Amino acid sequence: MTFPAIPDSADVSPDARVGERTRIWHLAQVREGARIGADCIVGRGAYIGPGVEVGDGCKIQNHALVYEPARLEDGVFIGPAVVLTNDEFPRAVTPDGRLKDASDWTAVGVTIERGASVGARAVCVAPVRIGAWALVAAGAVVTRDVPAHALVVGVPPHPSDPAGRPLVAEGGGEWACPVTGERYRETDGALQAVDAR
Repeated sequence: MTFPAIPDSADVSPDARVGERTRIWHLAQVREGARIGADCIVGRGAYIGPGVEVGDGCKIQNHALVYEPARLEDGVFIGPAVVLTNDEFPRAVTPDGRLKDASDWTAVGVTIERGASVGARAVCVAPVRIGAWALVAAGAVVTRDVPAHALVVGVPPHPSDPAGRPLVAEGGGEWACPVTGERYRETDGALQAVDAR
């Protein structure tokens, strides 16, 4: 058995579970009930909220904020300073001016499927699902689900082809690259290439 590497400067709850060979770096915080799989890296200053689930082989880079009840499947990459939110209607106080507490709202989560990546400083506004092997470009603000294998860029994010050019919606669930003419069809939440024109 190979134990996780956790420096003294990290704050890891004794109620958290950290898998074998996982490395947690300085000043990271892993809250109670969080579960982090084997062979993961949690970067400097990252925050993993209570009850968050992280699969095997994930990388969570420096200063990323992963709020509960987020769920990351195996092989997920979270770039530096990414934020996974959990409050659809954020307010500090109730309408009568009382400071809100946990009983005043219901946390909603971000789910990131196997092998997907979220680029640096992107914000995923819960509740959203990032499909398997999708890529959210750096700085994007995700407010709706991202299909499996999609590349999305911008604010708000929009589909992009493998060359990084934004796809143009053609209606009926079809998209086209403005440069190459390659076409894609959205089926069951995933983009599939179709014959070029």
